[in-house]
Formats: sequence, C-alpha cells, structure tokens
Amino acid sequence: MSSRQEEKQRRKAEREAAEAAAARSAARKSRLQLALGGVAAIVAIVIAVFVFRAAGDDDGSKVGPPEAGAAIPAQKETNLKSAAAAAKCTLKTYPSEGDTHTTDETQWKYKTNPPTSGAHAPPPAADDGIYEPGNAPSVGKHVHSLEHGRIDIQYKPGTPRETVDKLETLGSEPLNFGTEGYHVLVFENNTNMDAAVAATAWTQSLTCPTMNDGVYDAIRAFRTDFTDKGPELIP
Repeated sequence: MSSRQEEKQRRKAEREAAEAAAARSAARKSRLQLALGGVAAIVAIVIAVFVFRAAGDDDGSKVGPPEAGAAIPAQKETNLKSAAAAAKCTLKTYPSEGDTHTTDETQWKYKTNPPTSGAHAPPPAADDGIYEPGNAPSVGKHVHSLEHGRIDIQYKPGTPRETVDKLETLGSEPLNFGTEGYHVLVFENNTNMDAAVAATAWTQSLTCPTMNDGVYDAIRAFRTDFTDKGPELIP
C-alpha cells in the first residue's frame, strides 16, 4: 500500500512540475510577444521619422509631389511658341552670363529676372522636386541647377495655395521615358520677379504676367524643349 501511495505522490509531483513548466513557458512566450510588439512599434516610429526627414533637403524644405495632386487641364498645344503666345507669356533666349562657381553671394548678380545663367553657388540645389513656399533653394543653387539641365518652375510669393498645388502637379508630370518630375524644380521665387509664373532653363526664359490655363501647356512645352540642354548634363 505504501509503495502505491508513493507512486501516486510521485506522479502528482511530476504532473504539477509539468504544469508549472508549461505555465512558465506560456509566460515567457507572452512576454516575448509583447516585447516584439514594442520593438515593431518603435521600428515603425523610427521609419516614419526617417521618411519625414528624408523628404527634406539640406534645410529641410524639400517635399515630394502631393499625395492627391490638384487637377490641371490636359495638354492641347505642344508647340512652345504657339503655347507661349496663347498663354500671353514671353519667351526669350539670352546670352550666357558665365558659369563661375563662387560662395561669394555678392557675385550672384544677374541681368535677367528670374536668372538664366551667371555666377552661382558651387553646389546646385540639393534635390530636384517640389519645395514648400518660403523654402526655395538659394538663387545661387537654383541657377547652378539650370547649368545641369534642370528646369526651374517659379511662382510669385503670395500665389494662392490652389495655384501652387496645380503648379506642383504640373512639375510632377512625367517626362523622359515616363519619369515623374524629371529634372524639374518647383518653388516660390526669391528674386522679386515681376512675372506671376516663370520657367527657366540655362539661357532660356518663359515669363507669364498672369496665371491662366494656357500657362500649363506653355510650361509643358518649355520642359520638353529645354530639359537636359544645360552645358553640364548631370543625371
């Protein structure tokens, strides 16, 4: 009888030990799941912060195309001269004012407004793309971008947000084998230009005294004709 009782107690002890081990294992698994969930949340936050910061250029001003771009008229006119005339914009070609690289901002003086060539900052604008109003690249940097074959689309300070959104949509349109926003910068003018809207390339200028639906086609044709036509082609 004694050995039967001892066997019962032994089996009970083994069962209790197994149950305790299973409980500890479940607890460890639960803690691990909570820890992994916390890590995943932290990683998600870090990624979100990185993406937000990556949207900025060297002064945090750069943003990408709007998630839901403002609708603009479809293209009707592809000929630059015809489109410029229809939009009542002025199209001009100017002699080069030089391509000196200098950090001396007093030498960033230009005969055209907005500028189309001349002395400029050693580095170009940090990125192609769209810049928030009030955070345009310095004039020396966006002139350097023209030297690299970029197109600068500029609008006068105080332009309504609705118009800015539409110009951003325009600048985001595909060019060169369907590449969206290819080699174009869109920003608020910082040279006190008279035009409401302008597009510039190296030694080329399209200035529009008022914003109207024809301006979209004029700028589209300007991009087509002058993108990658600067003296230095930089991918």
